[in-house]
Amino acid sequence: MSTKIRPSTETRRYVSIQYAAEYLGLTQGGVRKFIAEGRLSGYRVGKRAIRVDLREVEELLRPIPTAKVREDR
Repeated sequence: MSTKIRPSTETRRYVSIQYAAEYLGLTQGGVRKFIAEGRLSGYRVGKRAIRVDLREVEELLRPIPTAKVREDR
């Protein structure tokens, strides 16, 4: 009897810490710090490899509020 893995409707994409760091323009240490602080979930693959969900990485990005331009000038 074989068991098939059914992909969810929202397929997750797991990437290495190195890839996540390059994607965000940070160091690998910065990404590891986010994992340690609980701001990003890390997933162990085997004994050594750690992966992060790319969607979670993208959720770290927040827009910077801009100052409103006064119209009476």
